[in-house]
Amino acid sequence: MDDRSPFGRADLQTVCLIAIASIACIGALKFGQAVSAPIVLGLTLATVLTPAMRLMARLNLPHVVGALGALVFAVVALALIALWAGPIIMELVNVLPRVSDHLRTWMSDLTLALRGLEALEGQLAERGEEAMEEAMPTVIDALWLAPNLMAQALIALGTLFFCLLTRSDIYDWLGPRARRRLTTADRAVSHYFVTIAAVNATLGMAVAAALTVMGVPDPMVWGAAAFLLNFVLYLGPAIMVVSLLIAGMTHFSGGMVLLPPAVFLVLNLIEAQFVTPTFVGRRLSLNPLAVFLAIVFGLWLWGPVGGIVALPILVWAYVLITEENEARRALERRAA
Repeated sequence: MDDRSPFGRADLQTVCLIAIASIACIGALKFGQAVSAPIVLGLTLATVLTPAMRLMARLNLPHVVGALGALVFAVVALALIALWAGPIIMELVNVLPRVSDHLRTWMSDLTLALRGLEALEGQLAERGEEAMEEAMPTVIDALWLAPNLMAQALIALGTLFFCLLTRSDIYDWLGPRARRRLTTADRAVSHYFVTIAAVNATLGMAVAAALTVMGVPDPMVWGAAAFLLNFVLYLGPAIMVVSLLIAGMTHFSGGMVLLPPAVFLVLNLIEAQFVTPTFVGRRLSLNPLAVFLAIVFGLWLWGPVGGIVALPILVWAYVLITEENEARRALERRAA
């Protein structure tokens, strides 16, 4: 390599080592997702619960009481969400067959033109019961899955508790400079998540009200779906638009077919362009490409858990890097 090149051999070796280490870390996280995913989820929940810990500290409660209180709060909140989501899931189970019937009617006309599907239909008819048995999980699968889910839940809750209990000591051990920056990043993630949850809840209620006025069946189900899917930026609203388009085709005719997805697009546009920037702040305005790639990467790495934690981790890293850059610029100004 030319010695006059600004990119020397040592720099190339460093880049290669970083690339190899990054690939190895990603592979380890993917291979050990049964452990790594709940640990990261627990750390993310601990970051989101930072305001609760600060409130308990102001009340002069012992740190272990604050950690236990935050843990109980997280467990109760998750239980309430599960109880609230149960009826919604049952409503979705009742809605999906109706949508499926209409889709089957539309697809029957298409299959008449695609004659090659007749052979596939015959094969499915011949081995329908066998295919159903292969698709349905067995009792052994269910018994194997339940302890794994329970173990992952315990890992996440244990990580949450011990992170809340010892995070202050860890930050003190890292030094005042690192403590200040990590605390700032934690507060930014907590503020971002709480604000986004409130905005999404408002969006869900607005969607439910609009669909009620239009006469779309099960508007509360659609509102809950809008609330949940809006946490997954870009991908979630796209799923909502397609689903509402199918609902419009199912229940309306003519131009009314496009009304449900159009109303949702307008409400989502207002939320994304005006409401969220106003309450979150321009300081946390993230690059759309970075957000999209982070969510896709999280979904690939850890499935739904990855999609949930991808955005908080991105916000945390963004604030941490921003704080580092601001501190470096301040030192350069002082030196000048």
